[in-house]
Amino acid sequence: MEQETKGRTGRRRRTRDGGDTPQRQTNYRQLRNPFPQMPVFSDDQIAAMHDTALQMLEELGIKVLLPEARKIFARAGARVDETTEMVYLGRDIIAEALSTAPRSITARAATRERDLLLELGSLTFQCGAGAPHATDLERGRRPGSGRDFREFVQIVQHFDVLHLMPPVVEPQDIETNIRHYFTMEAQLTLSDKLPFVFSRGTPQVTESFELLRDFRGLTDDDFQSDPHCYTIINTNSPRVLDTPMAQGLIDFAKHRQLSIVTPFTLMGAMAPITVAGAVTLSHAEALAAIALTQMTNPGAPVMYGTFTSNVDMKSGAPAFGTPEHFKASLAAGQMARLLGLPWRCAGGSAANVNDAQAANESQFALWGCLMAGATTIIHAAGWLEGGLTVSYEKIITDIEVLQMVAEMCAPTAAGPDEIALDAHREVMPSGHFFGCQHTMARYQTEFYQPLVADWSNFGSWTENGSRTASERATDIWKKILRDDVRPPLDEAKVEAMHRDIAKRTAAGGAPPES
Repeated sequence: MEQETKGRTGRRRRTRDGGDTPQRQTNYRQLRNPFPQMPVFSDDQIAAMHDTALQMLEELGIKVLLPEARKIFARAGARVDETTEMVYLGRDIIAEALSTAPRSITARAATRERDLLLELGSLTFQCGAGAPHATDLERGRRPGSGRDFREFVQIVQHFDVLHLMPPVVEPQDIETNIRHYFTMEAQLTLSDKLPFVFSRGTPQVTESFELLRDFRGLTDDDFQSDPHCYTIINTNSPRVLDTPMAQGLIDFAKHRQLSIVTPFTLMGAMAPITVAGAVTLSHAEALAAIALTQMTNPGAPVMYGTFTSNVDMKSGAPAFGTPEHFKASLAAGQMARLLGLPWRCAGGSAANVNDAQAANESQFALWGCLMAGATTIIHAAGWLEGGLTVSYEKIITDIEVLQMVAEMCAPTAAGPDEIALDAHREVMPSGHFFGCQHTMARYQTEFYQPLVADWSNFGSWTENGSRTASERATDIWKKILRDDVRPPLDEAKVEAMHRDIAKRTAAGGAPPES
């Protein structure tokens, strides 16, 4: 059976006889979270955690390794100890900074249909990102390469339910001084979604901004009027803001591009072992990083974030998709709502292969994010080994779940046509609705059609080779790469970008340093 993979709204499925049948029309590109937000702590407890975070910043401080960042904090009134590199932030300083952080952000993609509205209540997904390894059933586990990076861009581009273009794997066969050229070129030529820029020093960030600005045909003012790319900023817990991350916050804020602030705290390791203690530390670090963006450029787009889970106390290894991970996500949502800021949360799995453990952990983590009201859910598809690997097959099997979530975001009609009194009149007692007019008019579009799930009975499944979900997922990603569908491009702009990259490469590129 030849089958098209459904990745975009209104895609059509090819049938056995070669004809086309209509698909259900669901908008996967602009989603609103329909689920009630679930608290894990009382309002008084959240207020106490917030107050403690402010007390930590004021009395214990945060270590800031970048001298420029310490100067910015000092100009805003913070107490700075240059000998220890510690910065002490008063409550009034944090309050002033938070007052200018935007509550709603419009991030601009290549086309307006791909633009993202980032605010409390909106919902966006990103697949697994930043992994050093890639894996699939045919080629096995391997260090991430340029080929893997480009293939993942094509796969992410295919599915509307993935809204941001992430750095799925590190292309380790590309030299670090020119790697930012490679990743930007791949994102701009293979995708029209919001691109990612690594914060690896001002030279690389500036060049990435210039390549993006010129390829989009923007003036400097146009580029800075709205964010056209994003980065992820991780703190070094406990209470350290290192040089590249601080520089990234400053660089992105100066150009009014989007920073997603994400302390990565693991309970029992670099954070207290309790959910409340870990979330309080994460909150304090996020407040300091957000404050730096606003001190640099008031109104600069920035998102609150957290990535808090626990470790296996027997081995020290990170664990994801646990009850503690779920609870930490809920608490982070309460903190974000307290501030009123759009925010990111994260899924993920510690499993080593795309098996039942991987599915269970990813889905449990995903539901924690959904119940917490996250604006952007990172690592929502494909993540294995606690982020060391992204799996081609797991991206596909996880997208099945994300598409079903997206279907649940769509309104469910219940007018007279849907209540269907005429159908009840037509079907007699003990009859069936298979052939009634109401069913025949809707059977091709009423239900979500699975991407990778197999609903055939055991006999049919056995006759077709007894293939697993991962094996079927392999067929899907291979077909996406074989079809090689790309967004419309202005070839003159592509050629101009290639000439620019060649010139910059000949000049030695840019080192990944501030």
